[in-house]
Amino acid sequence: MSLRVFVLGATGTIGRAAVAALLEHGHEVVCLVRPKAGVGGALTPDASARLLEGAQLRLGDVRDPQSLARDGFRGEHFDVLLSCLASRTGAPADAWAIDHQAHSRALEAARQAGVQQMVLLSALCVQKPRLAFQQAKLAFERELIDSGINYSIVRPTAFFKSISGQVERVRQGKPYLMFGNGELTACKPISDRDLGRYLAQCITDATLHRRILPIGGPGPALTPRQQGQMLFEALGLAPRFKQVPVALLDAIVGVLGAAGRFIPPLRDKAELAKIGRYYATESMLVLNAQTGLYDADATPSTGSDRLEDFYADLAKGKVQIERGDHAVF
Repeated sequence: MSLRVFVLGATGTIGRAAVAALLEHGHEVVCLVRPKAGVGGALTPDASARLLEGAQLRLGDVRDPQSLARDGFRGEHFDVLLSCLASRTGAPADAWAIDHQAHSRALEAARQAGVQQMVLLSALCVQKPRLAFQQAKLAFERELIDSGINYSIVRPTAFFKSISGQVERVRQGKPYLMFGNGELTACKPISDRDLGRYLAQCITDATLHRRILPIGGPGPALTPRQQGQMLFEALGLAPRFKQVPVALLDAIVGVLGAAGRFIPPLRDKAELAKIGRYYATESMLVLNAQTGLYDADATPSTGSDRLEDFYADLAKGKVQIERGDHAVF
C-alpha cells in the first residue's frame, strides 16, 4: 500500500537511507529540507535533490511553525511523519531546540495534515539519561506516546560512521585510541542502510507499532578493542593500541565545567566533554532495569551489513565517512 510520507532530517546519511527504503516500498515521499542543508549548510537545493532522487523536496525551516505549515505540509494530507532529525552537537540549547521543540511543532503540524502515524529515530542512550540531548529526546518521546497517534520509537545502537573516526590516524601509522583497556563498553553497530530499511518497515509492520524499539546490527556485540582489531586487519596493518585513562576525561569535564561558570562559551564545550565521557564508559546495548547491567543478548538485531565488511570497503576506498559535527577523534 502506497502512503504519503513526510520526512524530516532527510539529508543526513540515515535520512537518505530511510528515504531510499521508503521509495523502494512504493511510498510517496516528501522531504522538508533547509535551503542550505547538510553540515555547515554546504548542500544547495540542487545537491539535496540529487541525494534524494525520487522524493519531492520542499524548502523550509523545521524550527519555524509557519514554515512547517506553509512550505512543508502546504495544507495537503499525509499519512505518516518519519523523522531522522537530530541536534548536530548535543549542546543543551541545540538539543532542546531540535530534539524536543522542533519535533513538538512538527507533530502538531503533522496532525493538522491528517497524519495518524509517526516513526521517530531516537537513540539507545536515552535509557540512562545524564545529558541534555538525552533529556530532550525523552521529553519528546513522552509527548509522542501521549499524543494518541500510532508511533514507533526506534532507538538504535552505534552507527558505523560513529565508530569509524580513527581510520585516517591508523592509516598514518598512529595507534588506535581506546579508553581504559578497550573493553569497558560494547555495541552492535548498525549501517545506515539497515537502519533506513528498519525505519521504513515500521510503517507497515503492525508488530512494530506503539512500541519503543531498541535495535542493533547483525552479529555479536563488539568492544572498542575488537573494533580496532577489525580496522587494523582491513588496512593490513599490525595492531597498535594506546590506552587513554577515563580520568583524563573526568579532568577535562571538571576544568571546562568550572570555567563555564564564568565563560559562557565554555559551557557547551563542557557538555560535549560529558558526551565524550558518556560514550567512553556506557555500552550502547539494552539496559536490564533489574540488574543495572547492559545485555547484548537482549539487544535485537536487524539487517545484514557487518562492520568488518564496512571497514574493508573503507580500506579500498569504496565508501567514505560523513561524520560532520559528531566527530570525537
